[in-house]
Amino acid sequence: MSDSPSDPLADPGLARVNDLPPEAFRVTFAQCLNVERWVEALLAERPYTDRPALFDAADRHARGVTDDEVDAALARHPRIGEKARGSGQESAWSRGEQARFGSTGGSTASGEDEFQRAQVAYEARFARIYLVCASGRTREDLLGDLRSRLDNDPATERRVVADELRKIALLRIGKALDSV
Repeated sequence: MSDSPSDPLADPGLARVNDLPPEAFRVTFAQCLNVERWVEALLAERPYTDRPALFDAADRHARGVTDDEVDAALARHPRIGEKARGSGQESAWSRGEQARFGSTGGSTASGEDEFQRAQVAYEARFARIYLVCASGRTREDLLGDLRSRLDNDPATERRVVADELRKIALLRIGKALDSV
């Protein structure tokens, strides 16, 4: 048995993911990105020799997410600033990803109101919630991102949302691997 980084036995998280029964794999990876085609593609490519191989496959397949798949995936995401309900792993990940948003970090109640107004404007313009990979980002940072995205045309914004879902999926795969 080798201890090289490419040896899945040296990485208990990767070994666990490679050994998950298909249904458990589907549940775990749907919590990363709720796109059946993406989950099935990753399942079909197992076993992964190392983490980069898994992340590369996940990234490659997520780059092809369609508009309909984006809509389905968004159904599992709370609005920025709203706490995910439930006690499951996906809800815990979501709460952690938005942790910095909830800290005031110098923002005021008027800043919260401003963010809420911008979210309402976004939802009116694009008929979907504002989604962003919020991990480690402050309310002020997200407000700037939200404002700039309001200038996007609908087609551009659909691609931006798909890319944000991809970023969230990759972040969550790391969490799934490390939750051994």
